[in-house]
Amino acid sequence: MIRIFHHYVSKLGFMLLLMELLILLAVAAAPSAAWLGGRHHDSPYLSALAFALVLVFSMSTLGMYQNTSREDIKHTLLRILPSFALGFGLLSMPIGVAPTIAYGPSAIVVFLLGALGVLVTRLAVLASSQSGMLVEKVILIGDGATASECLALATGRAGLHRFEVVGCVPVAGEASRVAPQSLLPADQPLLALARRHGVAEIVVTVGDRRNGAFPVRQLLECALGGLRITDAATFFEREACQIRIDSLQPSFLIFGGGFDQSFLRAAVKRGFDLLASGAICLVTMPLMVLAAALIVAEDGGPVFYQQQRVGKDGRNFNVLKFRSMRMDAERDGQPRWASADDPRVTRVGHWMRKLRIDELPQMLNVFKGEMSFVGPRPERGYFVDQLCGQVAYYNVRHSIKPGITGLAQVRYRYGASVDDAVRNVLGLTFKENCPDLRNSKVVDMIRELQSYGLHVHVHDPVADPEEALHEYGLRLESWDQLPRADALISAVAHRELLARPLAHYQEKVIEAGCFIDIKAHFDQRGLRDSGLNVWRL
Repeated sequence: MIRIFHHYVSKLGFMLLLMELLILLAVAAAPSAAWLGGRHHDSPYLSALAFALVLVFSMSTLGMYQNTSREDIKHTLLRILPSFALGFGLLSMPIGVAPTIAYGPSAIVVFLLGALGVLVTRLAVLASSQSGMLVEKVILIGDGATASECLALATGRAGLHRFEVVGCVPVAGEASRVAPQSLLPADQPLLALARRHGVAEIVVTVGDRRNGAFPVRQLLECALGGLRITDAATFFEREACQIRIDSLQPSFLIFGGGFDQSFLRAAVKRGFDLLASGAICLVTMPLMVLAAALIVAEDGGPVFYQQQRVGKDGRNFNVLKFRSMRMDAERDGQPRWASADDPRVTRVGHWMRKLRIDELPQMLNVFKGEMSFVGPRPERGYFVDQLCGQVAYYNVRHSIKPGITGLAQVRYRYGASVDDAVRNVLGLTFKENCPDLRNSKVVDMIRELQSYGLHVHVHDPVADPEEALHEYGLRLESWDQLPRADALISAVAHRELLARPLAHYQEKVIEAGCFIDIKAHFDQRGLRDSGLNVWRL
């Protein structure tokens, strides 16, 4: 990957962007595409440039250049069609500055040729990716829990940037969490091992690097030999867009280079905040008026809601939002986490939160300088005190202004608790009451969940733990080891699981969490009566 403005961008994604930009330019600027001349007698080449840039922008908006963007035919088509529809709409707007596209059959031909060019390019990339030509090979130093998560991330990886973990080099003093077939010999020179397997990068997953067993000299030799040496925190940030607190070292923050707060940077950021917020206010004004009217029409209560949040340098401020909950949402005075399908949310509030409309009044906080347009979401002081005790370095986020939107809002659903990214999966075997793990489809579901950065814990009273670790690199956990999660997934309903009291399942799900009964083996009414939200196929 390459890093642009402190953000990791897939080399393949960047190459795709350039290739598709050139293809769209060629299609639009070809002599047969002279129909693209705008209604204001613009140059056809200027129109072609506008055509290409707007369509690339539309594809980028719909996530076609994201690292995790799927490149199979189905997902490519599902993204190309709305991308080109959005591009057509943008080009047809009478902006006055950019050239506009002429209507008619000729323009449709140009759009179809452009879509065909993008599709063919993507399919060529897909073929190259499946052949292994574009897959980077990685060696992990360590065989503990962090190495196991890196392996899971690689197995469930699908997108523009794929990598293959050749194996893990064990380090003495670390409890192994990796299947034996994934281990590499620790007594061989690391550089020779890497070159033999065609490895381009070595990822250090060991937490304690001060013991005598850590291969410092060998890593230095590998770095001098041209290999990239990456720590686990940087690896997770790059591949999963996550800061993994459990693998975070203080040096990652000290030498990270992401805390530049110079006058120039602050001035540019402030200018962007004002321009972006002002533009969004103008564009969404009719939507905000409609939202206010619907809030009043539903229950006659106040339109806006103010709540004290913690901002930059720990200073408190009042954040302004459209009211999306009932007036008595916290009638007992006890703060509660928001959650998906929160019963306190009104009908209008449900749709506002789904579309993030309730956040729009925070533009006023941006104008006042209390918030930025992009930044970490501000939290209530009550929860900040809890999180500072539970999450290492949580207070670091208060070194900058909070924001209306950020990476978490773009990638994940509406906020919940600290355990939001935890899923418990019950059952791993091929079928009920059978210890056979071969051809298990549950593994595919687990890999898919892990590819989104979720923490997945697996419990199966019938399966052989050693076989699960050997075959799939999954460590089965006892019932008591399962943490509380916001989703409990019944994948294979063994007799022992069906015989458990429903209260046991309630204990493993957080408030407002969900019990997912995939094959509908459990008593739905009984689950609901025990206080669980139930979903089933």
